[in-house]
Amino acid sequence: MAYRNLELEMGGRVATLTVSRPEVRNALDGETVAEFHRALADVAAARATVLIVTGKGDKAFVSGADISAIRERGRDDALASINSRLMAAVEAHEAVTIAAVNGYALGGGCELALACDLRIAAESAVFGLPEPSLGIIPGAGGTQRLPRIVGLGRAKEMILTGARWDASKALAAGLVSEIVPLAELMAAARAMADRVLSLGPLAVRLAKAAVNASTQMPLGAGLAFESMAQAITFESRDKLEGTTAFLEKRRPRFTGE
Repeated sequence: MAYRNLELEMGGRVATLTVSRPEVRNALDGETVAEFHRALADVAAARATVLIVTGKGDKAFVSGADISAIRERGRDDALASINSRLMAAVEAHEAVTIAAVNGYALGGGCELALACDLRIAAESAVFGLPEPSLGIIPGAGGTQRLPRIVGLGRAKEMILTGARWDASKALAAGLVSEIVPLAELMAAARAMADRVLSLGPLAVRLAKAAVNASTQMPLGAGLAFESMAQAITFESRDKLEGTTAFLEKRRPRFTGE
């Protein structure tokens, strides 16, 4: 399916989705958000195990909405939660999502990175949630996901002071797991994807669901969810293959069944 503002590349079990609006720092407008939802559906239909998300060019990963557009929006526009619903779809996607942050990730771009499962940053990456400088607050998960990833204190420091974090500070805070030169960013993302692909696909999918559920449930309910998810894997062919391969000292040949 053709896209105007995105580039979607399918390569076996790994898909790469590039937001391609470099002339506006890959901003997320309504058309791009709608295309993003379609791309997520295409990735699911292709049964990709990993989805790498990045931005076109070497300046920006993804930027938030156009400021002039924000100025014209009212209460009902905010309550429509267009960007928030997109981030929720990214977070809940069955594929493991890797944000390859190639430059500025501010506002909605930072929130997109937060919605991904894993984050790798180029040395030039910059993260921030500058909405309070415009008289508004982050509205696509920034106030909710950032504290869960970096802790309450660090999240308050970024949001309440309008701070921008370079790649080194993002790494120290646990926002990203790796920093690489820009020229090596996509290779590093694909290497991380390969590590995911070496695991049992069903186990990875259920483990992601269980970890995501931990932010929504009290401990007892989360532990019950975990036990039920593990029970599903115990009846899978992959569990038999994985344990057999370990005992035979060979690499497992997982099928996702």
